[in-house]
Amino acid sequence: IAVKFFIQKDLATEIQAELCDTITTLGGRVESKVPRQGFMLTQPGSAEAERLRLCWNSRDRPERYFVPYSYVEACKIAGTLLKQIFLENGEPIKFFIHPSIANPNARAALSARIAHSGGDPMATAQNARVILADPNTEVFQHLVNSYQGVPDKYVESFLWVKKCVERSAVNYTPLIYKNPGGRRPGEERTQFSEEDEQHLCHWIATKIPYKETGGRTGNRLYQQLVEMVTEPEFAWVTRHTWQSWRERYKKNSTRLDTVIQAIVEQKKTMPGEKGQYGYVRKPEEKKRNKRRKTSGAEPTEEDDFLNMAAAGAGPPPPPPPQPQMPNMAHTIQMPMPGQEMHHGVPPPGMGGMMYGPPPPPPPPELLQQMRASPAEEEMEEEGPEWTVRVGNEPPPAWGKRRAEEEHPGDDNDPKRLRTADEQQGVPQPPHPMLGALGPNGGPNGMHVVDQGILDIAREYRFTVEEVHEYYDRCGAMDRTRARFQKMRETLNALEDDAH
Repeated sequence: IAVKFFIQKDLATEIQAELCDTITTLGGRVESKVPRQGFMLTQPGSAEAERLRLCWNSRDRPERYFVPYSYVEACKIAGTLLKQIFLENGEPIKFFIHPSIANPNARAALSARIAHSGGDPMATAQNARVILADPNTEVFQHLVNSYQGVPDKYVESFLWVKKCVERSAVNYTPLIYKNPGGRRPGEERTQFSEEDEQHLCHWIATKIPYKETGGRTGNRLYQQLVEMVTEPEFAWVTRHTWQSWRERYKKNSTRLDTVIQAIVEQKKTMPGEKGQYGYVRKPEEKKRNKRRKTSGAEPTEEDDFLNMAAAGAGPPPPPPPQPQMPNMAHTIQMPMPGQEMHHGVPPPGMGGMMYGPPPPPPPPELLQQMRASPAEEEMEEEGPEWTVRVGNEPPPAWGKRRAEEEHPGDDNDPKRLRTADEQQGVPQPPHPMLGALGPNGGPNGMHVVDQGILDIAREYRFTVEEVHEYYDRCGAMDRTRARFQKMRETLNALEDDAH
């Protein structure tokens, strides 16, 4: 028998003609009146579609279905007549598509599949029977928890619709029983045996051998016991929970303490042995670094040990024996400043202070030992090589060598200041009060600073002593030059009062 279709009269003529052609080609039949059984092709959301549903939807005609006119094309693509499964008591099941399904194309395809199978995808979250959401989002589990206590309301994944269409049946996600814990009614508790108590006493005797330390009724002791289930010799801990082990000792502590004490006396356990509960490794004490008063303080034994460890060497050899100096503090008496030392006679003004006889000179052997000390020999070997310049004396030999190495050609020294006469090639004799040739000496045998002082004195017609005195106070050649330039301009500006 051909399937009958009724087309909504106010649809566009082109749509009606195309529907008639497709239905006829697929073997169906288009009726001009509403059939007793068949499909009513409507425009969803239109006033005429609502009128047809109100007038012709009846429980007496369960085989009369109201579907959108796109149903024909969907059946053609599927190659079969899509069953109307989303119906309950002749009424379409209402669906709400949650915003967690954000893809608009996915939402449109899901809505069309629900409508082609008899459901209503345009319901709200409050009056919908099924809420479709994305299971990969956090809001999905929130929806499940929110509506798990609401009857006749289900939260399903968007893939659930496809499964129902493929199976041609509506099967909501079933609920399974999750044991909330505790014993079931009529289930007997595992009784404690003598072997269980013996294991428990051995555990407590190992961890807390002495009751006065405390901790035998704490939780962590028995939690650690249950955590030992991975060890083969502790397979017996699975017979009870850690709470049961704790309660067993707590309620029978007087009797079990006697058994524990006997085990401790047999093993001769001492407090603080490894493995006992409550004992931890004592942290190593950190030594406080003492601040050294002087930079030349002698290194400590710890520093010597670290240095030897870093160098990979053995212990240092003992220091060579030093010659013993006689203690002459009680024989040598030093006079006060400004006073002479007299043999046995106190200096004037010293009152009754007594002076002993002068000490005898040290023996020649002691002088030879003192003379032969390594430090003194080293200083003697240095000799005049490390002498320094004093006052206006000529520099030492090592200073002249360094000056010659740093400035082999005095004419090429970029830091040397040249006077106007030197620029013209006129040699300048050194001033008698200026210093001798220094590290930065010029071709005339004068230091750069001395040459600058001499130039200023000649240029502004002042004495070298005046320029040298001011330069020693300020220490800047530019400032000295500006000073005497200003002084010369001031003197030139004075009026001649000879008349």
